[in-house]
Amino acid sequence: MATNRAAWLDGAAKKLRIDEADMPKPESDEIVIKNSAIAINPVDWKIQDSGYFIKTWPMILGCDAAGTITAVGSSVSRFQKGDRVTGHTISLLSQSPQDGGFQLYSRLKANKTAHLPDSISFAQGSVLPLALDTAAVGLYSPADGAKGLGLPPPSLEPKPSGKVLVCWGGSSSVGALVIQLAVASGAKVIATASPHNFEFCKDAGASEVLDYRSGSVVDDVVAAVKKAGGEFAGLYDAISLPEESYKHTVPIVEKLGGGPLAFVLGPPENAPESVKPAHVFGVNDMTKGIWEEYVTAALEKGKLRCLPPPQVVGKGLESVQTGLDANKKGVSAKKVVIEFE
Repeated sequence: MATNRAAWLDGAAKKLRIDEADMPKPESDEIVIKNSAIAINPVDWKIQDSGYFIKTWPMILGCDAAGTITAVGSSVSRFQKGDRVTGHTISLLSQSPQDGGFQLYSRLKANKTAHLPDSISFAQGSVLPLALDTAAVGLYSPADGAKGLGLPPPSLEPKPSGKVLVCWGGSSSVGALVIQLAVASGAKVIATASPHNFEFCKDAGASEVLDYRSGSVVDDVVAAVKKAGGEFAGLYDAISLPEESYKHTVPIVEKLGGGPLAFVLGPPENAPESVKPAHVFGVNDMTKGIWEEYVTAALEKGKLRCLPPPQVVGKGLESVQTGLDANKKGVSAKKVVIEFE
């Protein structure tokens, strides 16, 4: 009989502990997978450092997992045992260790999981889930009430929407998905990045990429949006930090006549009335249709790509802490991944 092990977090600022874990059991709308690869996100090491979000210790972190289904809940019809999948593990929301990614077997909601084509490796597939959900919640939540940017859903054959979106941090994990999904929704995307990542952003679908470190970046972005024509749909700030982004992104939105500014961390302070901050929390059932109807077909047709590409830093649970440390040091146009087999 298979047994489970996990990289446990026992408290804030503690290193991960490798130990036994209960074998996850699926509820009716859930599946269990044997993980072949997991990806690391900044939220993982930030929670390790701070203990933020965690209500019960010890906990198993990890939001991105890819592997093979070993158990299927009674009401799940889209999947069966043996299927190759990628999915978003949500222990931060459920507060259940069974739902964390940093273990050999993880439990996932079926509506946050998609089949992984045979042509895509588990390491590649593991880079998508949290970034996909985070990007989608910000892009597709209604602009009314400053919940999001209000774009139409992604399509395999998108028609021009006449909307222009700015993505600040286009080479980040979330930024790469913002660009791809926005283009699949018919929008033009103006992105920012370091010059050495310009081609990465253009390859993801950005119409124009500008240097975020330029002293004229605010005016450059405003000019690029106006040149692109169409309706300014808002700005997705994938960085969401005061000095690194808000001191630029808030004035950009203001100079373009106002609109939503989607953010993933803390909100900008003292934003002008015309700027409508919209907090993005990457666990939301509104993305159900994207997981069920878009992801697999888009991967098969090359309309959705596993970006940024994986940077595998080790194998096995013992390497998860190495992955957290590597992500904390900083990566550029790559996503840190641990393989389990």
